[in-house]
Amino acid sequence: MRRDYSLDDLRYLMRRLRDPKTGCPWDIKQDFLSITSSTIEEAYEVVDAIEKGIPSDIKEELGDLLFQIIFYGQLAEEENHFAFGDIVQCLTEKLIRRHPHVFPDGTLQSVRTESLDNIDIKTQWEKIKAQERKNKGHAGVLDDIPSGLPAMTRAVKIQKRAARYQFDWPDISPVIDKLQEELAELKEALQSADPQAIEDEMGDVLFTAVNLARHCNVEPEAALRRANYKFARRFEYLIRLAEQRNITLRDASLDVMEALWQEAKQSLGSD
Repeated sequence: MRRDYSLDDLRYLMRRLRDPKTGCPWDIKQDFLSITSSTIEEAYEVVDAIEKGIPSDIKEELGDLLFQIIFYGQLAEEENHFAFGDIVQCLTEKLIRRHPHVFPDGTLQSVRTESLDNIDIKTQWEKIKAQERKNKGHAGVLDDIPSGLPAMTRAVKIQKRAARYQFDWPDISPVIDKLQEELAELKEALQSADPQAIEDEMGDVLFTAVNLARHCNVEPEAALRRANYKFARRFEYLIRLAEQRNITLRDASLDVMEALWQEAKQSLGSD
């Protein structure tokens, strides 16, 4: 018979893993910094499972991500920083504070009786966020955008924040022109053979490409993941074609490889 475990059981399990005498040697030696890479990895695995659309995988990966939070909570309690309950308290207070259009008098039980349109809600949200930044001592309007985010994700957040101050292109056409301009500057940098200049100009190209995606209402991180997936499927198919025809890719001409690539694209379609 399956036992139904609770969040308290999971927290107890974590304490057992961290027990200095009877716990797991690997878990015992971990600290806040040592598990951050695992946290990032688990978050991406959740996204991957969601994109694949397999409920059982989503459930499992969400559990792995939850375990990271349980782990941090245990470390914090051991070092007397804060209790696990403080995490829940802080989160609940913040969500109530950020949603006055749902909790009008600032309590969990309060209910909105009048309607708000999306513009009102967005304006209200920005005022609340601005006050939170001020309370945390973030003087700059970009200070609260984490520097540890993936560069593409952070670029989107920076650009969206700038757009709220009307620092943005009015439509997509000048963004395309800007991308062409940045590509021309990258070509010049390549001709100069200056590694720093090449890196700088490549960064400008990527930043502008993110801006273009934003103006296309496309999430660039999701678009790139999809492009990665398509390339990987097509390349694996190309490899199988080459093996079936006794073609060694390292020795094949560009024309042969292009023909195999086009065949793979046609066979697999757009997925």
